[in-house]
Amino acid sequence: MEAGNTPRVGAAVRRRRRALDLTLAEVARRSGLSSPFLSQIENDRARPSMRSLQRIADALGTTAVQLLAASDETRTVDVVRAGDDSGLDREARVRPVVRGRHQLHALEFIGEHEADREFRHRNDELMYVADGSVEVEAEGRIHRLGRGDTLLLSGGVRHRWRSTEPGSRVLVVAVGDHVEVVES
Repeated sequence: MEAGNTPRVGAAVRRRRRALDLTLAEVARRSGLSSPFLSQIENDRARPSMRSLQRIADALGTTAVQLLAASDETRTVDVVRAGDDSGLDREARVRPVVRGRHQLHALEFIGEHEADREFRHRNDELMYVADGSVEVEAEGRIHRLGRGDTLLLSGGVRHRWRSTEPGSRVLVVAVGDHVEVVES
C-alpha cells in the first residue's frame, strides 16, 4: 500500500461511536480499555491489537471485521499485497485480505489463535487452512482441520477455533452481515 494510504481504523471507530451517541468514557467502560488509549486509536496515534479491536467492536455492537471494512475505501478492483499495512498493531497476526465494504469479508490469521472467544455470524463463513492445523468447536463437536482443509459454517452457528500448530495460516471468508441472505 502506498504511503498515506494506510487504513484508518480510528476514523471508523469514531464514526461508529458517534453514530451510537456514545462518549469515549462509555466505550472505555464497555470495552475495559482506557479512554486515553481509545482516543489515541480514534486519532490514529495508536494501532489496536486484534484483541483490542474486537473489545472495541463488542462495545460498539459490531465486529472487528466490520470496523476494518469501514476503515477502507471500497474499490472495484484491489490487489492486497502480502506486506501491505493492515492498520493494526504489527503483532496482531491477522490481516484483511479484502478491503472496503463488500458482500464478503476475508481475513488471514497467522500463528497462534486461541479459542477464548465464541463467534456467531448472521451469514455463512468459510474457513480454509493454508498451513498448519486448527480445531474448530461448532454445534458441540470438535473439527480438526489440517493444511488444505475447509469448513463451512452456516449463518447463526456458534463456534470458536484455535490453532494447534505454530505457524498456522487460516483464511476466513464470510458473507457480510449487512447482506440480507434470502433462502429460496
